[in-house]
Amino acid sequence: MDFSSFVASWQEYSKFIIALFAILTPFAAIPIFLGLTEGRSQRERNIIARQAVMTVASVLIVSTLVGDLVLRLLGTSLDSFRVGGGLVLLLIALSMLNANVSAMKQTEGEASEAEGRSAIGVVPLGLPLLAGPGAITTVIIQMQKGHGPIHGGLIIGCIVFVCLLLWGSLRLAGPIGNRLGQIGLNIMSRLFGLLLASVAVETIATGLRNLFPGLAGGG
Repeated sequence: MDFSSFVASWQEYSKFIIALFAILTPFAAIPIFLGLTEGRSQRERNIIARQAVMTVASVLIVSTLVGDLVLRLLGTSLDSFRVGGGLVLLLIALSMLNANVSAMKQTEGEASEAEGRSAIGVVPLGLPLLAGPGAITTVIIQMQKGHGPIHGGLIIGCIVFVCLLLWGSLRLAGPIGNRLGQIGLNIMSRLFGLLLASVAVETIATGLRNLFPGLAGGG
């Protein structure tokens, strides 16, 4: 691999890390995390944070490994999945721009039911609030961009890295929430929503361009 190819590959994985962190952005999850863990000790909050991150890592790594099989079983092309997945990402991004939790991640009914759960780190915090359709779609699409064990290992490594950032953010949810306040958290959510929207548009455009070559001026 020459230097230019290495730089291009590194940029691709860097974009994946940024996109995945934007989807899993803890700035939108922190207020919900603090609300669900209200009245609990710091030790209990740390346990819940660990449960949530382990759930996210498990779901995304399994999605990485079986994504290709799912696409083949469904008979869906990668480009069709890109368009559909891009639309999901765009809907989530629009909710983030409005500083709201997307209904794609959690409905009002699920939020109400969560208040009575004991393992809230797994459901609903880990799944579907954090590791929702957007995150699962992103890792499947990224996995399809390359082949071989090295590519798969790098994808899993990126997932683990983002999950470590997420774990640190949830453990520091209290200080972060106090320092930024609701306005600050909303601003960060909107910034990551804007980043995610650009990724979504690019994903949709790539899928449409491959499905309909004439859109790229080739027809």
